[in-house]
Amino acid sequence: MTSDGESTEREELAAIAERLERERPVPAATFRGELRRSLQRGPRREPALPPARARILVAAYGGCGTVLLAVAAIGVAGAGPFATG
Repeated sequence: MTSDGESTEREELAAIAERLERERPVPAATFRGELRRSLQRGPRREPALPPARARILVAAYGGCGTVLLAVAAIGVAGAGPFATG
């Protein structure tokens, strides 16, 4: 069984829910039309990265990762910029 306080709260929440659904804003017709057309068109294909640029990015990320691992290994060994004591 529910108490009067719970039923009153439930009624208030139901009223708020009705009001929110009734006053929900609707996007403009132009936006909805553009959205529909773009969804029907499907995903756009972005041009692939040129192979030379991809190689440069892979080398840069790999080099940064290697440097970070080296700094971590030096720190674990007890030396370097982040060593304690």
